Amino acid sequence: MVPLYQDPWFTFRFAEDRLIPRFHLESIEPGRSVMVFQIDPGTGERLSLLATATVGEGGWVDLTAPIMVRAGDAFVAVI
Repeated sequence: MVPLYQDPWFTFRFAEDRLIPRFHLESIEPGRSVMVFQIDPGTGERLSLLATATVGEGGWVDLTAPIMVRAGDAFVAVI
């Protein structure tokens, strides 16, 4: 079944400080380009481009440089 609507992004929110070297995007085929933006956790507004990457095998996105997030921070991966 194909959904009628699907957002072209994935939002990640964090309750504690973390270093993110990779993340997983469910149901995204390998080879797709991804842009990762820091967002305002309250409004969802995009603040700055953190990284660009390519989806790898199994939907994993390996970043060239890890992203450091603080408790309460969020980022969005746009495909």
